[in-house]
Amino acid sequence: MRSRLLAAAVTIGLCVGGPVPPAAAGTPAAGTPCLTSSPAQPVCVEGTLPDGTAYRFAVPRNWNRIALVDLDFATNGLTSDLTARLLERGYARGGTTRLVTGWNIRQAIDNQAAALSAFETAFGRVRWAIASGSSMGGFVSAGVAQVHPDRFDAAVAFCGGLGGAVGQWNQKLDTVHSLRTLLFPTSTLPVTDIPADIPAAQQAWITALATAQNTPAGRARIALAAAIGQLPAWGLAPDGQPTPRPEPRDTAALQEGMYLALAGGPLPYIGQAMSSRRQIEQLAGGNPSWNTGVDYTRQLAAARPEIRRTVRDLYRQAGLDLDADLATLDTAPRISADPAAVGYLTRGIVFTGRLRVPVLTVSDIGDQISTVAQQQSYEAAVHRAGNSRLLRQSYVESAGHCAFTAAEQVAAVQAMTDRLRTGRWPDTGARAMNRRVDPAAAPGRYIPYEPERFNRPFFG
Repeated sequence: MRSRLLAAAVTIGLCVGGPVPPAAAGTPAAGTPCLTSSPAQPVCVEGTLPDGTAYRFAVPRNWNRIALVDLDFATNGLTSDLTARLLERGYARGGTTRLVTGWNIRQAIDNQAAALSAFETAFGRVRWAIASGSSMGGFVSAGVAQVHPDRFDAAVAFCGGLGGAVGQWNQKLDTVHSLRTLLFPTSTLPVTDIPADIPAAQQAWITALATAQNTPAGRARIALAAAIGQLPAWGLAPDGQPTPRPEPRDTAALQEGMYLALAGGPLPYIGQAMSSRRQIEQLAGGNPSWNTGVDYTRQLAAARPEIRRTVRDLYRQAGLDLDADLATLDTAPRISADPAAVGYLTRGIVFTGRLRVPVLTVSDIGDQISTVAQQQSYEAAVHRAGNSRLLRQSYVESAGHCAFTAAEQVAAVQAMTDRLRTGRWPDTGARAMNRRVDPAAAPGRYIPYEPERFNRPFFG
């Protein structure tokens, strides 16, 4: 039997008031009816963990004894399309909120195990517990698989920054440092030490980048910084809708995609680089990122071929000297990290690849926040630890952060269920995954894909 965490002191409440009906065969015995219009006829339970983090779970009448636990469920998960589809298929779904923990990643990881304990107190022992979330929830799900294999049987991690917190924030530092050095060297635009007025910092950056985008030199240097930071060359239009995926030889469209990933859409890269870095610096007590010793010429050389070609073409069109700009980057003053702040992020989680339960990752190739190259770093760690048999990775052809359909996510959960049921991986290739997508939904967009090598790996 899996060992249990020390039982947390929890306050259990009910999602909706009213009497609990008599339990039919297989019906959960705890909770109260919720989502009464749902054919799954779920019951819900909610409560608070000792640190003040809220949790909530929904369990369908035909529960298959599988529970999915997500970092963000208690905030907005109950009424989502993904929850409805999973409940209809017999899965219980629930989890916590990140509102208390934020970038305190280790606490967020431990809270998933505490929430599972509270769930089992209310509903009884699960057959399989799967950590599964998106964005930071995907990051935490992979952390749960590494830290709590005694409590969880698997993880399905959607769009997580699996280069780890140190690695991904070093990568973001490279991008923002390159932009300011090449485009705005005399400005006060922040790179680290983000001011308290985050909206003002975000708007200042977005305005400056929009101005630079209107000139050939600005477009070339935006592309170089985006290539160094391994941003996608595919983004969202101002209305939040994805633009067409650029053709590999369409220089203008690829550059526009880099710019949109960086400064366009409802969640631009540069905006998150300000807001999350501010929160991390406050929690860590300093700057956890550095670019001392980084060779930016080498980072450009490691970019995808179509990206390198785009940068060269744009520099030629603008009449700029690419080698001179790379030399400027290589000789510019560098940024050192606060060792204590690095230690803070390291204690949160470093992905070592030491897995004991299966993990399936799902990433969209045009994700501007959890850049897809980070998946290569995670795979490398797992391979080095000798655990490749426990990992499968899949990719979806879409732009934007965590841009999956609910049906595509359900397909991944069902693939993991087959892995747990049989003890062997099913086919997780693109065609097989698309066959799993509900035919009543939009066609699946899983594709074969191999991400480039992550340029800022950190393994502790």
